Amino acid sequence: MRPRHILIACDKFKGSLSALDVCTAIARGLATRWPSAMITIHPIADGGEGFAETLLTPLKGRWVECLAHEALGRLIPARYVLADSADGPLAVMEMAEASGLWRIPAAERDILAATTTGTGEMMRHAITNSGACRIVLGIGGSATNDGGAGMAAALGVRFLAADQSVLHPSPGCLARHLAHVDTSGMLHLPPITAACDVSSPLLGPDGATRVFGPQKGADEASMPVLEAALEKIIRLTDGARLADFPGAGAAGGLGFGLLRFAAAELVPGFDLLASLTGLTEQIAAADLVITGEGRLDAQTLSGKGPAGIARLARARGIPIWAFCGSADSLARQSGLFQQIIELAATGLAFPELLANAAGLLESLAASSELSE
Repeated sequence: MRPRHILIACDKFKGSLSALDVCTAIARGLATRWPSAMITIHPIADGGEGFAETLLTPLKGRWVECLAHEALGRLIPARYVLADSADGPLAVMEMAEASGLWRIPAAERDILAATTTGTGEMMRHAITNSGACRIVLGIGGSATNDGGAGMAAALGVRFLAADQSVLHPSPGCLARHLAHVDTSGMLHLPPITAACDVSSPLLGPDGATRVFGPQKGADEASMPVLEAALEKIIRLTDGARLADFPGAGAAGGLGFGLLRFAAAELVPGFDLLASLTGLTEQIAAADLVITGEGRLDAQTLSGKGPAGIARLARARGIPIWAFCGSADSLARQSGLFQQIIELAATGLAFPELLANAAGLLESLAASSELSE
């Protein structure tokens, strides 16, 4: 009798464990429970922090380091993955590496001054220094709301005042002074694919500013300024159609900037991950699939990685379990998962769950109370 084959494909537990740490902890517990099992771990990511690391091993890539500016303009070391592909060097990066909210202490967040310049600098480095023939970019976890203006500026687009002076590509500056957009000096770009799990348009009540701005420091005073900057960029670049494209509002409008200035393709993060890593084939070969993330909720069900994995497993009749910090009633009642194992069910306080997540996952995975 062949050994049981278990695939563990989990996303991060935000604020506690990386996707790799989650998968590894569960694997340790299952190895105790089923010592003869063949256990494969395949961390997943939704386009935010950890996206590039998730693809490093499956693509047999290597880290490339460069210098870039974080969202408020401080020079930082950044990195992306470079891998070989049939078409030439493939660069995999995440905008959060340079322009992420995680880099800016809460007390310093200034959304009117923040830009995606560092993301553009990473893209430029991949093209000019590493010879990238394609860029795959995860867009999530941003500290910005600049419509991708900083990214575009780093790639050669000039945002100009009425007197033709070059402006800083921050929303506060663009809202006050932007009069022209000059794309004539734009760097020639290879094909760019963006992993995007947000369907928001750029403007309006469901757009970048209103939905995601508050978590980056936007308030009722700054939101009209942010919208005004985005409206100017749209008008001066004939971008009205693209502004309504699903995902244009992702990462503070970086989705729009990639569409308008880089002719990028926006695709669901899970679909991109599965196509690049052979995840679909790995699921088909498993006897049990385990997925999960920090919280299972309506956002999970709308198409994030754990839901995508569950649907692929169920279509093949393969049992699917989910580990999480907590789950809401929609996730529990969805029927997607045979079992949902919640750290919150231990009764520990939230700070204790964060601090002890790895040990709790290992213990729960090894538990004899789980049905087989």
